[in-house]
Order: sequence, then C-alpha cells, then structure tokens
Amino acid sequence: MHQSAPALRPRVLHLAQPVDGGVARVVLDLARAQIAAGLRVTAACPGGQLARNLGELGVDVRDWQAGRSPGPGLPGEVRRLVRLIDEVRPELVHAHSAKAGLAARLAVRGRIPTVFQPHAWSFEAVGGLTATLALHWERWGARWAHRVVCVSEAERATGLRAGVRAAYTVIPNGIDTTHYAPADDDESTPPGSPLVVCVGRLCRQKGQDVLLRAWEDVVGVLPQARLVLVGDGPDREVLQRQAHSSVEFTGAVTDAVPWYRAADLVVLPSRWEGMALAPLEALGCGRPVVLTDVDGARESLPPALAARCLVPPEDPGALAGAITGLLSDPPLRAALGGQGRRHVLATHDVRLTAERVAALYRELLGRAPAAGREPAQLVPSECRESIHS
Repeated sequence: MHQSAPALRPRVLHLAQPVDGGVARVVLDLARAQIAAGLRVTAACPGGQLARNLGELGVDVRDWQAGRSPGPGLPGEVRRLVRLIDEVRPELVHAHSAKAGLAARLAVRGRIPTVFQPHAWSFEAVGGLTATLALHWERWGARWAHRVVCVSEAERATGLRAGVRAAYTVIPNGIDTTHYAPADDDESTPPGSPLVVCVGRLCRQKGQDVLLRAWEDVVGVLPQARLVLVGDGPDREVLQRQAHSSVEFTGAVTDAVPWYRAADLVVLPSRWEGMALAPLEALGCGRPVVLTDVDGARESLPPALAARCLVPPEDPGALAGAITGLLSDPPLRAALGGQGRRHVLATHDVRLTAERVAALYRELLGRAPAAGREPAQLVPSECRESIHS
C-alpha cells in the first residue's frame, strides 16, 4: 500500500458508514472546515444525501458500497476500500463509527496514520454473542488506530473499562452556533399547549419507547401537552402503535431548527451515546433539555442543567417527573435555556472542534510546530478569531 511523505496540503480521507444522523453531521462539519483551510479532502461512503452534501462542499467523493452492520459482505467491502485507498493515496484516514472503523483498520492496518472515531462504542449497541465479538474486535483493532477520538471523557472511560487499550484523544462534539440559534422573534408555545420535542433516529438506542411510556404519565398531569418525534428509523411502526393520541411523528426532516425553536422542552432518552448532537443543537436554540445520564450527557450540559435535567436511563417514571416539572415552570425553562445557549457558545462551537481535530492531524502527520514557530494552519484564521473573540 502506498504511503507518501506528508504534503504541504495533506489529503485526508474521511470514511463514513452510517451516513445519516450525527455521524453525517460531524463528517460534513469537519469537511467544511478542512476544505476552507486548504486541505485536500476525500470522502468515501455508500452514496445518498451525505455524498451529495459533501460534493456540494467541493469534497472529492468516492462511492464505497458497504452495509451499515458487519456481515458476510465485509471481506468484499474491505477489498474495495483497499483499492480505493490505493487510488486516493491519502496521508491520513479518519474513519467514523463502528462499521467504517472496522473496515478502515482492516484495510490500512496501521500503514497510514489512522484516526478512529467510534461515535459511541459498538459493543454497547448489541447484546449476547454479538456484543462479545464487537468487544474483542475493538480490543484487538485498537493496535491499528494511531488515535481513537472520543467525543466525551465518559466515552473514553467506557472504552478503558472495557479493556480497549488505545491512544485516546477527547474532542467534544460541536455545532454550528449560528445555525442552531434562537429565532430573532423568539416566542414560546402559548400557555396551555406545552410542546415537547424529541429529535433522533427512531431506534432502540434513542429510547423513544421509554419516552412514550413516560408520556402517559405526563398527559395525566398536563392533558394539553403535545409530543413530537422528529426523525425516522426502523422502529417507527412499532412506536406509532404504542403512541398516545397527543404524539405526532414528522418523519425525516432536512432541518430540525424549526422544531427546536417551537419546543418548550427537548427530550432525548437515549440508552447509550458518546455525546449526542441533538441536545447541543437544542441548547444552541435556547431550549432546555431533559436527557438520560449516559456517556457524554453530563459533559454536554452546564452545571445548572446537569443538576436538574438528567434522569437515569430506562426509567419512565423519573423521565415523566422531569418533563412535567419543567413544563410546569416557564421561568425556570427560560433561565435554563439561556444558560444552555451560553454554555454551547463557550464550549461546543463546531469551529473549536475543528481546531482540535486539526491539531491532532498535525501531530499524527509529524507537523507539530517547533518551539517558537507558527503551526501549519488546518483551520481558517477567521474561524479561530471568531471562536476566541
């Protein structure tokens, strides 16, 4: 496999599967910052909206056909990736999520600087023998990652507890704080019709089934309350059969900002995460959140929200209590929403995330600056200035 010396404008290959949800947004945000900084960016993924969005940014997009989960097609997926890497000749490979991380490490085997970003650990997403196999792979495959990027200290701690010994870097998730922002004429839902919004893929990970069980108690106390589930996924039909008449399903949306702005409260009852983007996006829009206390949740909140807005996972009673308590206290919601917005501006701006990833790339490419010398810039200067101003 070809490996060239780092170029003045290094080529980065982002490998993505899955190609929706938070993973897609992270890849898009990083690619946008890296293109603006002058890197040569290639992305490989199985087509779809992510590929189209990347192409519009000016990314060199390559079609890499691969399923979302490991299966009998994996050897062929790895062979196709080996050929693709030989064609692209990247100086660094950045693989996103478990499936892409599996294929990338098998294809590269440490011969090119490789970054693996789990976006939540694979062994948390499954059970039984599959979980055991996933855990063994993550322990073994760590040798082929020059760096494992976790989006929270909790995600890193989960990996260490599971015996995944790796070179870790923690880079918290970030959002576009100009896009995820309160409306200029921001107004809450009129009194008497409180609106709760949950944004996320309709799947077991995101815990909408727990929310629907909790919702029966919420409407028992607040019969005018409405719940909107924003997103689509494999569990939609089952969830619709379980839902109270006050629950609405929007399906997939291109932009969740209008729903965040319309909400009185945003809820994400996940069973596991690394650090979910939806709560950061809601906070960016000035909306308070209720989250389950899974990896990354506590780190994504300012102290006031962490003290009031976290509940145990798989606990419909605690979830219902937190929701009804906040829906019944508009001044508190407004105060927590404002604190959340300020917290996201200070600690979860995507430009800060991109700057930290750029520093990691410089380190892995052997371009860390000598003392007294300016580093090669992988993030535009105007972005750095706006982050720290």
